Amino acid sequence: MNDDVNLADIDAIVRAHGGDPDAAIPILQDIQNRYRYLPVEALRRVCVTTAITPAQLAGVASFYMFFRHRPAGEHRLCVCHGTACHVKGAPQVQESIERLLKIGPGEDTDAERKFTVEKVACVGCCTLAPVVVIDSATYGHLMPTQVGDMIRDALAASGRDAQVSDRPARTGRNRAPIAEVRVGVGSCCIAGGSMKVREALQGRLEEDGIPVTIRPVGCVGMCHRTPLVEIVYGDGVEASRVASALAEAQAEPDASVTVDARGGVRRVVYARVSPEQVDRIVRRHFPSRHFLGRIRSGFDAAMDRLLGGDGDSLSRHELHVRDRTVSDFLGRQVHLATEACGSVDPLDLDACLAEGGFAALRKTVFETGAVEAIATVKAAGLRGRGGGGFPTGIKWEIARGHAGDVKYMICNGDEGDPGAFMDRMILESYPYRVLEGMAIAAFCVGAHEGYLYVRAEYPLAVKRVREAIANLEARGLLGPKALDGRWPLTLTVKEGAGAFVCGEETALIASIQGERGMPRFRPPYPAEKGLWGKPTCVNNVETLALVPWIVRNGAEAFAAHGTEKSRGTKVFALTGKVVRGGLIEVPMGITIRQIVEEIGGGVGEGRVFKAVQIGGPSGGCIPASLADTPVDYEALTAVGAIMGSGGLVVLDSSDCMVDIARYFLTFTQDQSCGKCTFCRIGTRRMLDILDRLCTGKGRADDIAELETLGAQVKHGSLCQLGATAPNPVLTTLKYFRDEYEAHVKGRCPAGKCADLIRYVVTDTCIGCTRCAQECPVKAIPVTPYRKHAIDVKLCTRCDICRKGCPVEAIKIVENHA
Repeated sequence: MNDDVNLADIDAIVRAHGGDPDAAIPILQDIQNRYRYLPVEALRRVCVTTAITPAQLAGVASFYMFFRHRPAGEHRLCVCHGTACHVKGAPQVQESIERLLKIGPGEDTDAERKFTVEKVACVGCCTLAPVVVIDSATYGHLMPTQVGDMIRDALAASGRDAQVSDRPARTGRNRAPIAEVRVGVGSCCIAGGSMKVREALQGRLEEDGIPVTIRPVGCVGMCHRTPLVEIVYGDGVEASRVASALAEAQAEPDASVTVDARGGVRRVVYARVSPEQVDRIVRRHFPSRHFLGRIRSGFDAAMDRLLGGDGDSLSRHELHVRDRTVSDFLGRQVHLATEACGSVDPLDLDACLAEGGFAALRKTVFETGAVEAIATVKAAGLRGRGGGGFPTGIKWEIARGHAGDVKYMICNGDEGDPGAFMDRMILESYPYRVLEGMAIAAFCVGAHEGYLYVRAEYPLAVKRVREAIANLEARGLLGPKALDGRWPLTLTVKEGAGAFVCGEETALIASIQGERGMPRFRPPYPAEKGLWGKPTCVNNVETLALVPWIVRNGAEAFAAHGTEKSRGTKVFALTGKVVRGGLIEVPMGITIRQIVEEIGGGVGEGRVFKAVQIGGPSGGCIPASLADTPVDYEALTAVGAIMGSGGLVVLDSSDCMVDIARYFLTFTQDQSCGKCTFCRIGTRRMLDILDRLCTGKGRADDIAELETLGAQVKHGSLCQLGATAPNPVLTTLKYFRDEYEAHVKGRCPAGKCADLIRYVVTDTCIGCTRCAQECPVKAIPVTPYRKHAIDVKLCTRCDICRKGCPVEAIKIVENHA
């Protein structure tokens, strides 16, 4: 027996989940959380005390990437290799970590067993790329030279409790609040340090006795500027004081002043706030007790003087934004699924109800009924936002039409696309909205039980959804007696275990049942025979988040946005080589160029916009020459891509398209469930060819063979994930064929493929020795005040020297040059 395994702990885990076969995955997750891997003795105990067989347990434990079978270190260090992280240097970051911890090939844990380093597909914080997660702490915008500081910080923080409550904090001494301070508490904001900023704000305001509510809010979308702090003034604040504070704020480089003179909204948004800036912000906006004066007269005139224009020219709902960065980012957006973004406390149910939350559910259950609700969703033209684009109302109608006393409703939150974080942000920021949409859908199809399947890599989303469900059950909006007993509905959260294929609905259903996530032939479709053989409706997170808006506002209001066949809005994760990355919601039909250049601000200085990769591993790469393509289902399909769930990764002139294709094939080949030969073997053959091309071993017939294999995999795979796996290769072959031809000849025009390039020091070198000091493998001898030289045999092409050179004296050249 393994003395480290406490069988009483294993029995407690089993009791918490029950002993039925569908409990296999959560039991294994809890065991791994307890021991950091799956001890054999623990697995044996599970099989003895439950109905789970050894074959099932072994099959599940070996299928999902989350599970480990070897002891792990004290800390789990996860290096994200999502698309955005890949193009921004994740491989170099991982290489530096492994070098620093002296982790050799084939190993993942350092000799002292402090850290286990894992390569993960995506952690959903793409705007912070490259990203590393150590235990529960997220580190973003990492350079290879910073990994030592990161590890030291993680070790120092391991003994501290860094948790801060999500709940609103009221400071002061029982006075009416004069203003509200909003602090972002989405994953990106928290990773940027928003909780430390919130602590500093709360401490300072309490010390001064200023009655200000500090309100945690969900995603604002401007992830490129986190952490964000917003000051919102109450109606009773002296107008001249407001004008003075806003005028001072305009001098701040990272402050945006927003005014709606007629609507009475007065606010300042501060970006990239550090705890050290808190004192200055508090002094500016809340300088003294006389600030509590309730003089309202003269407000419009003060705003006119501040803005230098006619305040009355602003419509009631128009926002005048002084900062063009914010104006451009928000200007083309339309917020439906993300309605009230940046102003909603994710878990404040009272505020949700006050703003009309669950009115759509009550209307559906007590007034219109299921048939009319389905008709409204159909008339609105809502299509599934998970990638397939199937009409939502028709899916509900089909599920409702199948007979059966037991039906199930499933929310698909298994957002496995690298480079996508839409579902995570919506679940974190608007859990009540998603749950209301799910309850409406359940009522329409006739389901009294539902499951939210959410990636385990999204712990904050899981936590908030579970708390939201508990709050709704306490208020009688969910549970056995929901809505005065009119429609009992029980919802349960199931965490995924790291299998991209479980985004496919039949594989997801298998996973909920405690099985390996293997897709099955269709028909029968889940609407006829799904979870445990019963009629089941599966909808994506974003799809469900849109439903309450449609029911409240009507089909025509939704259909007024978008195009004839692609109506409404779409939420995208805008990442990669773009200036302003973040979560955006835009009307269907907007062009790729408008998203990249107007909302995203284009690519970095000195670079050229090259392409966008849209639709994740199942999508395709669209060149800049086709950037005027509208974003809708049909137009994207026509150019070889798909809408997908909404990942949109911008690529620039420094990106190699053969490397991008290789990256996606590596992902899909690794994530293939292996059930069908075309996907399992075909993607492996394609990846072998791409590996050859990127290492200078290409052959003359490689391009033709890639095209042949791509067509075979596309038409021969069982599920859509396999059928679309060749898309990144086929689209890059179509639009960037010259780069493939160059690689056949041993050249990488973008200077990205390490085996096809070398680094040289030019004559502009001043001999400062900075490159020699920072080189992690000592490939540059220290020669002060003399031109340096790089030993190409030792050089790993990590790019640290080139990026750190103060005079740009280090260049990348092709090997044959």
